[in-house]
Amino acid sequence: MKRRQIEPELDSERAERSLCEALLSLRSVEEMRAFLDDLCTPAEREAMRDRWSVVPHLLAGEPYWQIHDATAVSITTIGRVARCLDQGAGGYAIAAARAAKPRRTARSAR
Repeated sequence: MKRRQIEPELDSERAERSLCEALLSLRSVEEMRAFLDDLCTPAEREAMRDRWSVVPHLLAGEPYWQIHDATAVSITTIGRVARCLDQGAGGYAIAAARAAKPRRTARSAR
């Protein structure tokens, strides 16, 4: 965690909530991609893509070496994601379950 010499206007919990609300306000993959382009460095985007790419493999019970061969993600990162799936806040599992369901679009809702 970085140290600051001045106090931020928002405390970290309020700032995080504001970020989460901003993410929830986005309505398409294109909007999310634009937001992530602005928010994250290329290395941060790559790290998130790597982590997310191993989730389906872990949920399918594949061994780490096989996931590494399929994704080129390091064994260390695979282990971190696996630990989050087992002992984390449940975010990966929620997102994976929802991503697996077909999305309703405005057209399909008619």
